[in-house]
Amino acid sequence: MLVKVFPFLAWFKNYDKASLQLDALSGLTVALVLIPQSMAYAQLAGLPAYFGLYASFLPPMIAALFGSSRQLATGPVAIVSLMTAASLAPLATTGSPGYIAYAVLLALMVGIFQLSLGVLRLGLVVNFLSHPVVNGFTNAAALIIASSQLSKMFGVYVDNAPHHYETIIHVIKAAINYTHWPTLLIGVFAFGIMYGLKWLSPRIPNVLVAVVITTAISWATGFQHDRIVSVDAIESPEARHLIEEFNRASLAIPALAEERTRFGEAANKAKQSHDEVGVLDAEHMLEVTNLKISHLKEEVHSNREQLRAILFAGVVQDDDSITFYAKDKIPAGLNSDGRTWRVKVGNESLDTAKLKMMGGGAVVGTIPKGLPSMSVPPINIGVMLHLLPFAAIISLLGFMEAIAIAKSMASKTGHRLDPNQELIGQGLGNICGAIGKSYPTSGSFSRSAVNLQAGAVSGLSSVFTSAAVVIVLLFFTPLLYHLPQAVLAAVIMMAVIGLLNVSGFIHAWKAKWYDGAISIIAFVSTLVFAPHLDKGIMIGVVLSLMVFLYKSMRPRVVFLSRSEDEELRCVSTHSLEECPYVTLVRFEGPLFFANASYLEDTITEMISTKDGLNHILVAAHGINDIDSSGEETLSLIVDRVRSSGIDISMCGVNETVMEVFNRTHFLAKIGEDHIYPTLEKGIVAVHQSAHENNPDANCPLLNACQLVEA
Repeated sequence: MLVKVFPFLAWFKNYDKASLQLDALSGLTVALVLIPQSMAYAQLAGLPAYFGLYASFLPPMIAALFGSSRQLATGPVAIVSLMTAASLAPLATTGSPGYIAYAVLLALMVGIFQLSLGVLRLGLVVNFLSHPVVNGFTNAAALIIASSQLSKMFGVYVDNAPHHYETIIHVIKAAINYTHWPTLLIGVFAFGIMYGLKWLSPRIPNVLVAVVITTAISWATGFQHDRIVSVDAIESPEARHLIEEFNRASLAIPALAEERTRFGEAANKAKQSHDEVGVLDAEHMLEVTNLKISHLKEEVHSNREQLRAILFAGVVQDDDSITFYAKDKIPAGLNSDGRTWRVKVGNESLDTAKLKMMGGGAVVGTIPKGLPSMSVPPINIGVMLHLLPFAAIISLLGFMEAIAIAKSMASKTGHRLDPNQELIGQGLGNICGAIGKSYPTSGSFSRSAVNLQAGAVSGLSSVFTSAAVVIVLLFFTPLLYHLPQAVLAAVIMMAVIGLLNVSGFIHAWKAKWYDGAISIIAFVSTLVFAPHLDKGIMIGVVLSLMVFLYKSMRPRVVFLSRSEDEELRCVSTHSLEECPYVTLVRFEGPLFFANASYLEDTITEMISTKDGLNHILVAAHGINDIDSSGEETLSLIVDRVRSSGIDISMCGVNETVMEVFNRTHFLAKIGEDHIYPTLEKGIVAVHQSAHENNPDANCPLLNACQLVEA
């Protein structure tokens, strides 16, 4: 009982010092990969980089302690990070305090959802996400994730467009206008290090090596080169006007947002008091306010884009201050400092006394030292209702990824894997992570492979991984200040290469053409609707369910005859000759309310087209279940067939179906002497009576042995 509640107690059976050493080594090795990866994934989720470290503190340890896999490495992963960003983007500005609070709340919801499924033993619900849908979504997500990092690789800044492909077009235009070459070079260099080491020596933590080398280069060369200046230092009337207009529009939005809230409350009160005029008035004002906010947001966006497009040249003054001129408008006789400068423009209004001018590349910057404060995230019912479908999708996707990895490793180690216990572990990991300011996490394929390769014996390796992250948070965060953002982008792009699986489309198409089609449609839909990734998944799920329902309503009904190898096979598939007096019908699938009429229609049509038919033998071994509608339909078929002067029998009826026959008196209707244990015995039994008036020694249904028996 204790082991069921605390699965980690089973680790210590036959556990020794050598096992402890292996777990400690593998845990540290995973941490060396996890720390830079987690920071990159946090930014993919729209969060500050250090939230990746918070997500690597409690979730790996808790998920391992209460899960069933001993080598699964939990933490931030690419797909879940992308889904987090997609679900939170409509609610708050990326990276803002509200956005962070919602991300933590989302982790709590995902954890509760997964824990509930695990406790209720409902792990099978994950089957609603079919393999073709997941394959299509994963391939599309890999392309979206990789392309989303292009702006960091080129060192440009653009606003997110309503569709991801529009954002990428804006990035390309910005890169054509200006690319920060040191940023691109250091990103490509990091990519080269990781790819080269992965090819030359997979055991070396290539991500860590790339991060250490590029961070050292960034620190030594002054890769980041920012200046805080007053607007008076900018000698560009156009830039000053844009800054003024940007601030005017961005500062007007919060006041209008407050008005929108008041009008919304007024509309609700008017509805409660049944004041129709008041409702119309409040809703009109609400629409007007929304329109004003929309116009202001477009104005802010336009001003921000124009400001970002202006490139400045810096001229150093005698007092070491810098005056900034538009790059193509430097006064004669003045010399530039050789750098290209840009105004740092975010989502908030600009402080004209403290403008940030960027003359270098972007780095991670200051990471708060110490552990995050532990607290339950604030509960907001309205936000939770909005996030509920996203939480469900992230829960299922994250669990699918985790359980697929865990199964792969369990097949190599021989350890027993319990999917429901794994759900409990992942759920508790996300719940405890939310208390420690984490966003949603899942199992990582790359880090789990590292864990297994390093010789992890038990989940204690993940405890050592969490301990290593704690040490970094407490003592080593200053060392990460100069880590270039382009390197984190390269880490993400390198990681998602493994998600691309073109062969998955081919395999699905070869198995069933409609599976391949669903996979391709899910892929295209996800790309087209990005960043609204849930739409791509839902389209795939709906198509899968529609195919399932269609197949259930129109199952395969096969007419059988003897082939050259004396096996009974499908007449149409193998172009076989049929017996004119006996027809063998095989129904493949459960017989229930949705498809029972299909069997009836098929047999009725067959009777009307086949002259001279004397007997129908239903091969029932393909009917694995039956409901009352199915049994009623069979009774009607028996009555209709026999009223036409044709006899009917069944063979190969399984126990489940036979129990229904016994309870509903169907046996009495068809006759117990018309139920045969096997198909071959049924053929021998009905052959003589069916051919009594039409002797045919060469009946295609009989093989040599049956001819002798007959």
